[in-house]
Amino acid sequence: MPWKNSINGPSPLSRTFKAIRPVSMRREPNWSQVISAAMSMTLTITARLVQKEHTAGGTSSGLSDILAIFRFDNLAIFHGVTYAAPAIATQTQETLEMPPDLNLRISPRTVQRETVDKLRLAIFSGLFQPGSRLIESQLCTQLGISRPSLREALRSLEAERLIEIVPNRGPSIPSLTWEVATAIYEVRELLEVEAAGRCASRISPEQLRELDKSLSAFEEAASSNDSLAQVMTAADFYSIILANCGNPILEEVHRGLVARISFFRGRSMSLDGRAQSSLAEMKEIYESIAAGDEKAARKASKNHLLKAKAAAKMSMDSAT
Repeated sequence: MPWKNSINGPSPLSRTFKAIRPVSMRREPNWSQVISAAMSMTLTITARLVQKEHTAGGTSSGLSDILAIFRFDNLAIFHGVTYAAPAIATQTQETLEMPPDLNLRISPRTVQRETVDKLRLAIFSGLFQPGSRLIESQLCTQLGISRPSLREALRSLEAERLIEIVPNRGPSIPSLTWEVATAIYEVRELLEVEAAGRCASRISPEQLRELDKSLSAFEEAASSNDSLAQVMTAADFYSIILANCGNPILEEVHRGLVARISFFRGRSMSLDGRAQSSLAEMKEIYESIAAGDEKAARKASKNHLLKAKAAAKMSMDSAT
């Protein structure tokens, strides 16, 4: 009697593959559970056949046929699972595969990051004056973003100490005090003077060319009277020096102050003629570093900071 007619319903092998989850569900089947279910099903069917054969008064040859069927079914199940697994996995992988130049993943942080950058530049450029409040509804309209995105960006700016968020009052630009400015310039002197000296003995020719390019960019900004470009290109100049000082901790500490340094740098650059004076001072720093003269580089950097500090003081005094 053929095997497919010896029991009611589909064969155990077909039931085994029905237990596999369809590819459309995008889930890998649990092969241990599939095999276990198939084995259990086969044993049940075999037991029923043995009982049927015994009731019918069959001979030992019938039992041998059943055992042969059992062994065949086991082999089919294991081979079927073995061949089905890679096939299904391949189908799933092909379904999920996407072109290498197409990335559909949406990053919600993109909006937040761009919002932070734009607000930071607005603060550096003096668009928001110290002590002024930031009206969230107006900012949402101007930036074209939702209020949750704006608030996340404002929290990032608060961490940089560029704004302060007061309960029941909202975000605002902190008022400038000379005490705070003095503390910032003192820390700058400790970090930037040391970094310039260390950079003079460590910078590579390639990085020296990058430093020269950043100096040229600042020169162009100084000639165009673009205060925002002056602030950003000056920051780029010093970031290269810090990156080549050979002390990552020094660079890390300075990076945490960059936003506030740029804030006060914008105030000092607002004075007439200060950008051109800064250019001459930065050229002196570059020439000392290019010559590999650590002592001269430290001296030039300190001279630049003292003059920048004096310019910031004059700017703040004139604003009061």
